[in-house]
Amino acid sequence: MTQDALLQFQDCGRSFVLGERTVRALHEVTLALQAGTFVAVVGKSGSGKSTLLNLACGLDRPSTGSVSLLGQPLPSMTDDELTALRLHLVGFVFQFFNLLPTLTALENVALPARLAGVPHRTCTQRAQELLDQFGLAQRLHHWPDHLSGGEQQRVALARALINDPKLILADEPTGNLDSESGHQVLEQLARLAREQGRLVIMVTHSTEALDHTDRVIHLRDGQVMRDSATTTDVPALSPS
Repeated sequence: MTQDALLQFQDCGRSFVLGERTVRALHEVTLALQAGTFVAVVGKSGSGKSTLLNLACGLDRPSTGSVSLLGQPLPSMTDDELTALRLHLVGFVFQFFNLLPTLTALENVALPARLAGVPHRTCTQRAQELLDQFGLAQRLHHWPDHLSGGEQQRVALARALINDPKLILADEPTGNLDSESGHQVLEQLARLAREQGRLVIMVTHSTEALDHTDRVIHLRDGQVMRDSATTTDVPALSPS
């Protein structure tokens, strides 16, 4: 095990029983992932990418081996403990944004902080600051369906950050965006890792997205086939 890793998989496997078949989603995966790194996970459908993300945050438990986040072994935690861990340590970004349609942009971003028990005034102030940082100061009170796809994804990024998580999990975050909006989101994810010291793990099918990352993990049939560093530098973003 690596002492300075924020997230570790050690001989991790996950199998599912489907009828009379046992499907091996992951097999003997060992990874040490450090803070301050933007990691891409790639592979064909069924290679184990989503299973890896689910194990990383305790939404699923390994059949064999272990997963640790900040030194805490996730498989030994209760469901309530895992829920609290995800609320405070993990931020999520999805392909289809998953914004609540009956809440404004500001309310969507503030919601995880309210669930964490943060006072309403503090939640609102922090949400407003984040939306301002993402260039959405004029869109605070808009409903999600009044925002463009790129704007919705920036709202989702702000929501992922409201509780100051150490780990960001992004599942195809550019898959529903045009190329320019996707490029902006990738730059923002890179900044979250490199400038703010978070670990960002992104599942993607986009080969262009890999140019923004520090490390690429290739999965095939539930196994790590290649784990390589990338060398492309991503320019720092402006505050907006």
